[in-house]
Order: sequence, then structure tokens, then C-alpha cells
Amino acid sequence: MSADLPYLRAAPPAPGHQEARLADLPLTVLVGVTGVGKSTALAALGAGMRLLPDRREVTDTVMIAPLAGGPVRDREQRFALTARYRQTHPGGMAQALGSLLADTRHWQGPLVFDGLRGLDEVRYAAQTFAAWRFVALGAPDAVRVRRLLGRADAFDQLDAAALGHDLRADLAALDGAGTVFSAAELDSLAALPTDGFAPAEVLAKTRIVLSERRHYDPAAAEAFLHTLPPKRALVLDTVALAPAGVAAAIQAWANGSRA
Repeated sequence: MSADLPYLRAAPPAPGHQEARLADLPLTVLVGVTGVGKSTALAALGAGMRLLPDRREVTDTVMIAPLAGGPVRDREQRFALTARYRQTHPGGMAQALGSLLADTRHWQGPLVFDGLRGLDEVRYAAQTFAAWRFVALGAPDAVRVRRLLGRADAFDQLDAAALGHDLRADLAALDGAGTVFSAAELDSLAALPTDGFAPAEVLAKTRIVLSERRHYDPAAAEAFLHTLPPKRALVLDTVALAPAGVAAAIQAWANGSRA
């Protein structure tokens, strides 16, 4: 067993008498990129469910440590390392998670995992692991930037970027900004310092969103999930629905799916 992934281990050897592959166990998997509201979903799913080590923990142990030889904090470096992992493991996180063996004396009952991202991971999981179900959460990228600014997560960090005298120009110069954000959205992001946010933080959080989008396409993942039976996939817009509405929808879906 791994100290970082308690009561879980990678094969080989094959599963022991009291072990099972996560690939074969009924999991409810959250799907969504940073800042879409997964904390609300986890709270809604929490009653009666066991929360597996999250994406970050599995990534650190299964993907990054073998490639980098130690911890990596910078988000863009982590994206680059996980992209290297996907070159030999096309299912990405889904493949990594499904390869783990669980001690069923500890991991009993309905399990939930946070989470998968992008079309490749979601499609691999849905087509490979028949017992897994999916809850996808979505929000526009500009909204995600604002949500990242509103939370204090030490994980949301990048190496410092050069900040000029014109935040609007700095934002527009970021890789991919012109294709992800409209001109009006960039104007709105550039105005965020008037709400008390430091320009350097606005630039950094926007870079995180753009870096993530270069590696994962939320819209494509959601479109694929819409092709699955309703009992197997739920897709929610966390802007159209308030947190209470998201929680209620997830609870109703989970209860109906278990019936």
C-alpha cells in the first residue's frame, strides 16, 4: 500500500483475497476542470459515500513522482508531466485510477472520485469501466478565473509571470487567450483589480485556466457524456444552477440511479 494512497496499490501482483480492482468497483466520478464547483458536488454526494484520494493525490503518486522524482507544485509543469504520462497511457487519469487495487476491508460501499477531465479520460473511463458513473460540472472560463481568485488554495500557483503596466495587454498576450476569451471577457478580467484583486493574481489565475484548457476540453467531455444513458451520466451548468440547485440535482440523480 502507498502512504500517499492509503489502502490502494498498483498491480502487480494480482489482487489478493481481500482486494479488488477499482476498475471493477462501482464509482461515481466527478468530471470538470478547476473552478467549476466540485466542492459543492462532493458535499452533495457525501452522505453514505466514501471519498477516494483525489485527482491531485493520484497524479502525484502514479504520474508525477515516477517522472520527476519528487513533488512538483507549478501548475504548468504538472500539466506538462501529465501530458508525458498520457503519451504512453492514453486514458490518462482514468487509466491510472482504474489500474489501482483497493483493499475492500477499507474501501467499502459506494465510492466517489474527484475527478476526471477532458474527452480522452472520460471516454476511456466510460468505455472501459462499465460500473463507473459520471457527474460533470461546467462553467465558462471567465467565471472560473473569478472563482479561483475567490479561493485560497496553495495549489493554485505558477512560476511568476512578467507583469507590465497594462493588465489588459498582459492578459491578451497569454498563450491561447484570444481563442478562449472574447474581447469583452478580457476587458472584464482586466477590470477585476477594481474589485480588490491584485493584477498579478488576475494574470496568474488566468494563466492557470488557459494552461488547463490547452490540455483538456471540457465541452467535448460534456458532449460525450450526453450520449450516455441518463442513469450513467449527469451534466450540470454551475452558473445556471445555484449551489443548492446543483446539490439537489446530484442527490436526486444519485438516489434514482441507486434505485
